[in-house]
Amino acid sequence: MIRLVIADDHPIVRAGLRALFSSEDGVTVVAEAATPDEAVAAAERENPDVVLMDLQFGSTANSTGADATRRIRELPAPPYVLVLTNYDSDADILGAVEAGASGYLLKDAPPHELIAAVRAAAAGESALAPVIASRLLSRMRAPQVSLSAREMEVLEAVAAGRSNTEVARQLFVTETTVKSHLAHIFSKLNVTSRTAAVSTARQHGILR
Repeated sequence: MIRLVIADDHPIVRAGLRALFSSEDGVTVVAEAATPDEAVAAAERENPDVVLMDLQFGSTANSTGADATRRIRELPAPPYVLVLTNYDSDADILGAVEAGASGYLLKDAPPHELIAAVRAAAAGESALAPVIASRLLSRMRAPQVSLSAREMEVLEAVAAGRSNTEVARQLFVTETTVKSHLAHIFSKLNVTSRTAAVSTARQHGILR
């Protein structure tokens, strides 16, 4: 019997998943969790085989599904974690996999695919949706772009629509320094404008 914990902040999603798995032989839902902390507690308490984990738990949560995944995988006898989410950016996928997730599915996956993924995860196998697997392979083959922590701060501020003057004020640096950081960012991303930098960074999964 596969013991399953469902972690999602939407009650209707949890109810739907519980209904799906309650009719499935060999799978039993032993707990539900509405926050990342509840998911970790349930993993410790219920000794499940698999935790079905959302990535984003709303603005009130202090952590993410990836944070909870990492904590769960650090337990003495950790269950496998299967991510089920609406988010498919490279940053989200890589973050979940690096945290220790065994699989990654999107919420528009058909029920039979989700059930098969839970069984695969319980067996210790990888369960990646085809589109996710191809994205990961493409990311691994592509040259990696690395921005410094300060360059990331500048780029995030630009993505939020702030001007060079506003960015300088926010980061307590001069406007000349901001322009210098932007020049380095443009060079690394092979772009020539702020808009292109933000767009390219999102395509590479550097920005969500």
